[in-house]
Amino acid sequence: MDSYGLSEVMGPGVAMECEYRLGLHGWEDHFLFEVIDPETLEPLPMGGAGELVVTTLTKVGLPMIRYRTRDITRLTEEPCPCGRSHLRILRVTGRNDDMLIIRGVNLYPSQVEAVLVDFPGLSPHYQLVVSRQGSMDHLTVEAEAADARGEDARTLLAHQVRHHLKTMIGVSCEVIIRLPGELPRSQGKAMRVRDLRKVV
Repeated sequence: MDSYGLSEVMGPGVAMECEYRLGLHGWEDHFLFEVIDPETLEPLPMGGAGELVVTTLTKVGLPMIRYRTRDITRLTEEPCPCGRSHLRILRVTGRNDDMLIIRGVNLYPSQVEAVLVDFPGLSPHYQLVVSRQGSMDHLTVEAEAADARGEDARTLLAHQVRHHLKTMIGVSCEVIIRLPGELPRSQGKAMRVRDLRKVV
């Protein structure tokens, strides 16, 4: 089961899934949860997608007021079958400091990962390459095939992945399918985004 926490707030246990897994029950007797528009910082109505903000209500040593988590999510007060009455934090869909804007579409790397991870014929290794073409940002998704297949088979797989990304998350991009082991491996946390726009 998922447990939500932040080191700055108190660590694990800020919110927790129940057996129904319909979101994480936030402990409202200790925390005030809000979702705000990350651009205007204005609170959003219940159910609106935005950045989760947490205020500690009972923490004494280091209280936090409207701490910006950078996590993009929604809140709901709809009843849960388990009977608990605390609001729920729904699935985190990304972080606003990770967000890319590609041809007018707001895109989180986690959205691309969600499409690639279950796609048949792909390994879990991928990289997003963001570059500038004229005045527009351009996204290239490089993914590794799960096996050593020929160039024609990789071209067909790339076409299928490109179509699926456009259908599922609305972004147009180039897709390149690499052979197993061709993408660089990083030690520690994987570097999924290579931003060539910042290269001078």
